[in-house]
Amino acid sequence: MMGDRLRAVVVGLVVSGWLTATAVPAQAWCWWNCNYTKTKYPIVLAHGMAGFDELFGVFEYWFGIPGALDDGGATVFVTSVSQFNSTEARGEQLIDQVEQIVAITGKPKVNLIGHSHGGLDVRYVAAVRPDLVASVTSVGSPHKGADLADYLSDNIEGGSFAQGVLAFFAESLGTVLGLLSGSTDPQDAIAGLDSLSSSGMATFNAQYPQGVPTSSCGSGASSVNGVRYYSWSGTGVLTNAFDISDPALGLTSLFYSESNDGLVGRCSSHLGTVIRDNYFHNHLDEVNQILGLVSIFESNPKSVFRAHANRLKKAGL
Repeated sequence: MMGDRLRAVVVGLVVSGWLTATAVPAQAWCWWNCNYTKTKYPIVLAHGMAGFDELFGVFEYWFGIPGALDDGGATVFVTSVSQFNSTEARGEQLIDQVEQIVAITGKPKVNLIGHSHGGLDVRYVAAVRPDLVASVTSVGSPHKGADLADYLSDNIEGGSFAQGVLAFFAESLGTVLGLLSGSTDPQDAIAGLDSLSSSGMATFNAQYPQGVPTSSCGSGASSVNGVRYYSWSGTGVLTNAFDISDPALGLTSLFYSESNDGLVGRCSSHLGTVIRDNYFHNHLDEVNQILGLVSIFESNPKSVFRAHANRLKKAGL
């Protein structure tokens, strides 16, 4: 199955579940800045809740971002874990894939970048296996919890009919997304929701405090156990009139008392060195979704990722 999605020369690989596919376009058309994103260690992208690597082998979660990184010389891996599950369960799945990446590349470490819930997954990997990790970067991740998760947790009683319905539909969606992207990871929507709540994150942070700010809206330690920590996020919501996801994020943003990207509060997104917390990006814009329909008045997400890869390169990572 290693060649089923091969496009051009393999410079990066896609890891889906148990390393079932390859493919990030090769650096065939690079004419300038061809080493701009060439980090010492591979870049590993970890998706958020309800995420995936690719659907039907065509629609990317990280829309155009792996190719943009590859164009500058980066080796990029896109991982896939349970769409809905606890951070610990997703993190263990991610560790399995990181171990495979290290074996494939011969590089002892990786640079982990996680979006949304994926930012918590990469923190778990770095805390449990710091020997495998050079850096952790979270993008729009709720390190102090998400207000929407709190609302759902507070208003859906354990064992109730409403909770059962929510779990059924979320886990069914997760199963379908997994199958469409070629994985069969287990789903547990309630565990995933609990992981994103304020109380769930407080418990998680007590056990894995690396990079977490001690103040409500400050920066965290930039380096812990030899691992560098970074974060960035947005505070835009309605950013592109043609993006059909913007109205939904406009509604979810109403659950928050602070500026937010539609799903994650500005201060909650802070981890380690805060690169920026107010891009005019909403939660999906942060990964260049949907289909690259983002604000034309803000830095393009692909450029933000490229600049960060160059930052990692300059840091010797």
